[in-house]
Amino acid sequence: MKALKVLIISYYWPPAGGPGVQRWLKFVKYLPDFNVEPIVYIPENPNYPLVDESLIAEVSKDVTIIKQPISEPYKLAGLFSKKSSSTISKGIIPEQKTQSFIEKAMLYIRGNFFIPDARKSWVKPSVAYLSNYIEKENISTIITTGPPHSLHLIGLQLKEKLGVKWIADFRDPWTTIGYHKQLKLTEKSKQKHKALEKLVLNTADDIVVTSSVTKTEFEAITNKPIEVITNGYDYESVESKPLDAKFTIAHIGSLLSKRNPIILWQVLSELVQEHEGFSKDFQLNFVGAVSETVLQSIETVGLANHINNAGYVSHKESIVYQKSSQVLLLVEIDSKETKCIIPGKLFEYMVSNRPILALGPQGSDVENIIKETNTGNYFYYTDYKSLKSTILAHYKSYQNKNLEVHAIGLQKYSRKSLTSKLASVLKKPNNLSFYAFTS
Repeated sequence: MKALKVLIISYYWPPAGGPGVQRWLKFVKYLPDFNVEPIVYIPENPNYPLVDESLIAEVSKDVTIIKQPISEPYKLAGLFSKKSSSTISKGIIPEQKTQSFIEKAMLYIRGNFFIPDARKSWVKPSVAYLSNYIEKENISTIITTGPPHSLHLIGLQLKEKLGVKWIADFRDPWTTIGYHKQLKLTEKSKQKHKALEKLVLNTADDIVVTSSVTKTEFEAITNKPIEVITNGYDYESVESKPLDAKFTIAHIGSLLSKRNPIILWQVLSELVQEHEGFSKDFQLNFVGAVSETVLQSIETVGLANHINNAGYVSHKESIVYQKSSQVLLLVEIDSKETKCIIPGKLFEYMVSNRPILALGPQGSDVENIIKETNTGNYFYYTDYKSLKSTILAHYKSYQNKNLEVHAIGLQKYSRKSLTSKLASVLKKPNNLSFYAFTS
């Protein structure tokens, strides 16, 4: 049976680093196993805030990759303030009271002049190029993945112009994402975002989201089919390394200004003061970008000597850190907007065979997944006593050399299992003509 050709429109692709690239890198890896031929469309000259050259080796030589130039405003912004442009493009937005005039101006311009985002200028040339490519290659199905959500506008216009089957994949929500509040949006800009979101959700043939909370949110806007396909884990071949000699609590990935669990730093400070052994053995590992606000909060409670800030490392190196750490830390902002956020690292944490210590809002998807898989403990920002007692219990297990986790039901979160779900969406019959451009 002939494979189904599918055009995937993505901004993030190797050598891009960070979590945004993993989802579709892995889908593309496994789609051929389900008789789907992926064709990937990406920018020719992107301005990736994080780069991981090692991921290039994971791209199959058999995959067709097509590219077109993109105009990147962050490069221009870097002429005025390279540091501010770099941190904002990484999603690290300083606290409002510490923002410089340039940072405030950049956020206002980003929020109100680049709707839905800074890659909006790629929409028009991409539609022009892909219209011809789709017709020439006889492609019937396209996928757009955001953020950046401007890529959904490419799908929207191709759908309207050619009648192809269009699937919109949301790795994060659109108008309810936490950082929207920091972009200094005018009321007019907020309404424009909402109008574009509604148009996309009601024009796409199918919508894919990464969390149940996002599905519920979108169901209030559209009647189109919505499928939850979370991120997941892959079987990574990395060097074997023994567990850390110290009692390490490691956070892998970016730790932004708003994601600053003061309650945890206070708990750890108390444990250091109250237990001489804990003070001697404890180390807080940060692997990835960490905001100055977070580091200052930790130093304020007297934990500066317990920090090991490794900075950004390759994906494979991050897996090594995960597998060798005593405890893995997962932190989300305590707000209703973040209940739908499931960090991609959660699934890699789950197969690292190390206990997860997670903090976040009540009713989140992360809480449900951790409980369902028995991979750790989830705390609210009011759970001071239980957080402290759990960390102390983990430390005692570490001392007895029996700190471990007994996970259950992880297979459904493997990248191959998740790709099987995606393939079912791709092959689902569509009532509209796929081939309007041929008539």
